[in-house]
Amino acid sequence: MDFSNDWKDFCYYICIMKKTIHILCAIAAFFILAAGSASAQSTFGGVVSVDKEIHDFGDIFTDQGSVSCTFTFTNISSKPILLLSAVSSCGCTTTEWTREPLQPGKKGTVEAEFDNNDGPYPFDKTITVYVSELKNPIVLHLRGTAHENVKPLRETYKLKIGNMGIKSLEIKAGNISQRETKSGTVAIANVSPAPMKLEFKDVSDGLRLEVYPNPIPAKSVANLTYTITASRERWGKNWYYATPVIDGRVYKAIGQLPAAETPVEDMHFYTEPNSRLGIGKSEIGFWAVTKENFAGIPQDAKEEMSNPSFTKSTVSFGKVAAGAKPTITFEYTNKGKQDSVFYKLDADCSNVKVKEMEKTAPGKKGKIVVELDTKGMPKGENIIALTLITNSALRPVISLQITGTIQ
Repeated sequence: MDFSNDWKDFCYYICIMKKTIHILCAIAAFFILAAGSASAQSTFGGVVSVDKEIHDFGDIFTDQGSVSCTFTFTNISSKPILLLSAVSSCGCTTTEWTREPLQPGKKGTVEAEFDNNDGPYPFDKTITVYVSELKNPIVLHLRGTAHENVKPLRETYKLKIGNMGIKSLEIKAGNISQRETKSGTVAIANVSPAPMKLEFKDVSDGLRLEVYPNPIPAKSVANLTYTITASRERWGKNWYYATPVIDGRVYKAIGQLPAAETPVEDMHFYTEPNSRLGIGKSEIGFWAVTKENFAGIPQDAKEEMSNPSFTKSTVSFGKVAAGAKPTITFEYTNKGKQDSVFYKLDADCSNVKVKEMEKTAPGKKGKIVVELDTKGMPKGENIIALTLITNSALRPVISLQITGTIQ
């Protein structure tokens, strides 16, 4: 176009073009974010998927009134389903859900409102959703921390990686069944006075991360959504890692870690810290416990499967000197009608080594033998939690404990 004779027309044209470009960029960003959000799903029994199981409100304030969120359900089966009910864990949370049948491929919602009237405290409210065609309900979580007064982000988020504020470097994702995915959200913050672009590198297989909004506006909070996909190559407790990249750079964590659990008198729940995470490290970690998927199996068929029944779930190694390596034996009988198989035994520390853990035929007795290396463990009474992942539909996850006194 020729603007050589009219400077006002030229300026007007430039303004129009700038506005058009901004609008197009906003539309493009909307569709990119929408596509990303749609990909984060938790699936249940091949019947339904949910966009998330945990909604973290982050930090809210008692004077701001109630807060609400929406969970979106998608029918991934081949026949209609119903969201039968959505029951909250207390009167402080109200729910509303889609009442009409969801045809295959169609979506419905569960809307939750937390009244935020009980004063300043951390909260974790549950909503139990019953879905037709699923034998077990879906449990959703509303989490956050209510405060009396507005605090600066740098005070609220005491851990920082660059300009990213985060409450913890370790995020617990919970249980996940094979053939399913698990999604949740974590509140993070941009503590700087300028917008911050957040990306990730070295992301573990099976983990997907998304941030909304991104870039995160100055001095504001955003949602970090994680999605973990189960794998038969990973059983029990597994860690998934990612390195945040803030505005193109990798930083090390600084600040204050969450307070550790205080020992009760002379008793210690011995848990070894994750050496990949902490102050001076650059990663964040997510952990989930992967178990077998028995969805769709009738109850009478489950009772025909394996059923390891342990004589004791807690076994003591007595009193030993520091540095000793006592052997601990858990005995059981397979009361089922199929072989008992143990996929994995997890311990809260690397001091525990499995010595014997074999498949056991129906009606037969078996044992799990472990060795505990007490070197470096605190003196006094210790408790170590064990988690056993099995092929039993009646007992897919079995909790065991080792106790004893180190002198």
